[in-house]
Amino acid sequence: MSATTDEIDRVEAGTARTYHPLPVVLAEGHGAWVTDVEGRRYLDLLAGYSALNFGHGDKELLAVAHEQLDRLTLTSRAFHHDRLGTFSTELAALAGMDMVLPMNTGAEAVETAIKVARKWGYTVKGVPAGRARIVVADGNFHGRTTTIVGFSGDPVATADFGPFTPGFDTVPFGDAEALRAAITADTVAVLIEPVQGEAGVVLPPAGYLAAVREACTTHDVLLIADEIQSGLGRTGRTFACEHSGVVPDVYLLGKALGGGLVPLSAVVSRRDVLGVLRPGQHGSTFGGNPLACAVGTAVVRKLATGEPQRRAAELGRVFAGLLADLPRDAVREVRTLGLWAGIDVVGRSGRDVCEGLLRRGVLAKDAHGSTIRLAPPLVIGEADLRHAVAQLAEELGS
Repeated sequence: MSATTDEIDRVEAGTARTYHPLPVVLAEGHGAWVTDVEGRRYLDLLAGYSALNFGHGDKELLAVAHEQLDRLTLTSRAFHHDRLGTFSTELAALAGMDMVLPMNTGAEAVETAIKVARKWGYTVKGVPAGRARIVVADGNFHGRTTTIVGFSGDPVATADFGPFTPGFDTVPFGDAEALRAAITADTVAVLIEPVQGEAGVVLPPAGYLAAVREACTTHDVLLIADEIQSGLGRTGRTFACEHSGVVPDVYLLGKALGGGLVPLSAVVSRRDVLGVLRPGQHGSTFGGNPLACAVGTAVVRKLATGEPQRRAAELGRVFAGLLADLPRDAVREVRTLGLWAGIDVVGRSGRDVCEGLLRRGVLAKDAHGSTIRLAPPLVIGEADLRHAVAQLAEELGS
C-alpha cells in the first residue's frame, strides 16, 4: 500500500466526508509548488481558493508569525491586546473605510454583515421590526452556515438542511433591472460577489456593478461586497469592485487576509454602519486574536505597496493570452480577471480534466460539472505559469 493510499484510507475512515478531494496527499509547500507524501511535486493553481495569494510559506509572513507565537497568541476579546489596533487601522485605511470587525472565516464575516445590515436597517433606516430584507444574487456562494445556504441556489447545499432563515430575495446575477425591482422599503442591503468565484469565475456584465451601486444609493440600501475570494490582489486590483469604479458600503474580506497561515476574516465599513453594534451583541473568542492580527497586518502592508496587485495584473494579461490559445474544440468559454480564470470545457467533466492535470503535476479544481477554476498564487513565476497552461492545453487536446 502506498503512503498516499494509506493516508486517504485513514482520512475516509475517521473524517466526515464533506469533501471529495483529488487523490493527492500534500506534505510540503513553497511558493507556487507543493510536494506530496510520495515526493512528487505539483504546481498549485488553486492557491487555497485565494487563501494562498502570497504562496506557500512566505518567509516574511512566517517570520511575523514565529515572532508572535513566542509573544502572545490569544487573549479573547475580554481584554485588549497590542496587535488589534494596528491591524484594524491599517486594514481600514487600505479599504478607504473607518472601522473593522475581525472574525475568523469567510462565512463568519458574511453572517456578521447580515446582522449588521439588519440592525442598521432597524436603527438607522427605520425599517419596522422584524421586516428587514436582503437582496442576493443567484449562483452565489457566501459560505455554508444554515442561514447562508438558505439563499443558495445549489441543491447540494440546501437539500435536507432546512428550514431556512427568511428575509432574503434572490435575483439573477448580472440583471440590474431585476435587482432594482426586488428592492422595497424593507430592503436593508444587497449582498453580492463582484465576481462569482465558486460559480466558475463568473464576471459581471459591463455596467452592472455601477447600476447596483446606483440603486443602493437611490433607495438607501447598503451595498455589501463579498470580496473574500476576489479581494486583496487576486484580480489585479486590491478589490474587484475597483474594476467597475464602485465603492461598496461594506467589504467582506477573508482567505488571503490570513496569509495562508491563519484563519482571519473581517467586515470593513464606515463608522455609521459598524457603529450600530454595541458590546455583547456580536463577538468571537478567536476573532481578532494577536497571532491573526500580526499576520494580517503584514498582509495589509504587502498590499499597501501595490506590488502584489501589479504583479497579478501583469501576469494576468499573460495568463489571459495563454488561455485564449487553448484548443477551441475543447473549450466553450474562458473568463479571466487578473490571475483568476474559469474555463468551461466541452465533452468532459471538469473533474476528469482536473484528474488529468493532477497526473501532469498541476493542481486545479472543478466547479459545477464542466468548469475548471484556476487561481495560481500571485507569486507564481511566468515560466511556471506558461508550463501549467501548456499542461492544460495538452490535457484538453488528449
